Amino acid sequence: MECFTNKQEEMLELIEQLVNIDSGSYLKEGVDKVGAILKAKYEELGFHVEVVEQEELGNHLVINHKDAFDPKILIVAHLDTVFPEGTASERPYTVEGDFAYGPGVIDMKASQVSVLYAMKALIELNDDAYKNVEIVLNSDEEIGSPTSRILIEEKSIGKKYALIMEPARKDGSLVSARRGKGSYTINVKGRAAHSGIEPEKGRSAIEELAYKIVKLHELNDHANGISVNVGLIEGGDSINTVSPSAVGHVDVRISSLDQAEEIEHKIQEVCSTTDVYGTEIELSGYIDRPPMVKNEQTKELLYVIQQVGHEMGLEVTDTKTGGGSDASFTSAQGVATIDGLGPVGGNPHSDREYLEIPTLTERSELLMKTIQRIS
Repeated sequence: MECFTNKQEEMLELIEQLVNIDSGSYLKEGVDKVGAILKAKYEELGFHVEVVEQEELGNHLVINHKDAFDPKILIVAHLDTVFPEGTASERPYTVEGDFAYGPGVIDMKASQVSVLYAMKALIELNDDAYKNVEIVLNSDEEIGSPTSRILIEEKSIGKKYALIMEPARKDGSLVSARRGKGSYTINVKGRAAHSGIEPEKGRSAIEELAYKIVKLHELNDHANGISVNVGLIEGGDSINTVSPSAVGHVDVRISSLDQAEEIEHKIQEVCSTTDVYGTEIELSGYIDRPPMVKNEQTKELLYVIQQVGHEMGLEVTDTKTGGGSDASFTSAQGVATIDGLGPVGGNPHSDREYLEIPTLTERSELLMKTIQRIS
C-alpha cells in the first residue's frame, strides 16, 4: 500500500532516532526522551497524549484521538529496552542490506513506529477507525511492568480487542498464547563455624538451600506446562567456613490460571520446614504475570487477522511461547488478545538484535487493516 511503501525511509529515519537513545528500563531520562518524541508525533496527528508521571522509572503515555469516543481497541507497546547506558553510542543503529541493527531495534522501537504510521495511514485514508483505538506506551515492560500493570488492566476495561506490539517471531508468526511467570527468592540463614576446627558448631545455609533446590525441581511438570527453575544461587563466606547465609532465585512458569495457586502453595510447603537443624528460611515472591490463554475469543481475533493477511497475500501463522509480555494482563482481563503484531526480527536482548526491513511496511499495513476490520 502506497501510504506505507512511500514512507519506508521516513519510518526508518525515526527508528534510527529512537534506537540511538539509551532507554533501558532504569534510565528514566532516556525512556522519557523516547516518549517525548513519540508524544509530539501523535499530537501532530490530532491525538491527545496523557503523561502518567513516574518518580523513578520512565513515564507512561496514554493516547487517544481528540475525536475518540469509547474506543474498543487497546494497543500496548513498551518504550524501554534491556540495555545499559552507553550501548547506543557503542553500537548505534546500522543497516546491512535488508536488516537494521541496534539496541531495541526490534524490541520494540520498530513497533513504536509501526503503530504511529498505522494511525497516520488511517487518518490519510479518512477512515474513522483511528477513533476506535486507545494506545498505552509503558516504560517498564522489560522488568515486569511493575508500575504499568495496573494502568494496562484499567485501560482493558470495556475493550473488545487488545493488540500487543511485541515483535513477530523469526518466522513471522504472531503469538496467541504465553505462559505465566513468577519469581521467588529463598533467603536461608545458618550459623558460621570454622570447617576445620569446629564444623559441628555450624549450620550450613548452603546445605539447606541444596535440599530446597532438589525439592523445588521435583515440582516440574513439563507435560502440563509447569516449570520451576532455581537459576541463580549465592552463599557462603569462604571455602573453610560453614556458610551462614545463602540465597536462591527461582523462576516459575505456568500455562493456566488454576496452576498459579497450586504451584504457589507447593513452593510455600517446600519452604515451610527446614532439613538442616538450626537454619531458617524466608520465602518472598509471587506469580507476577498470569498466562495468556488461547481461548475462543482470541481464536476469533486471530482468524480475522489471518483473513486480513490472506487478502494481502500474507500467510499469518501463530505460536505459543514461554516468554512474558503485557499480553498476559489484557488476556487475564477477558479481552481478546493477540501479541507479536510488530515487524519481524530476531535476537532481541543481544548485540545482534535485528529488524527485517521489508516487514516494517508489511506488518504496519497488517496492523492498520486489522484495526479497520475489527472496527
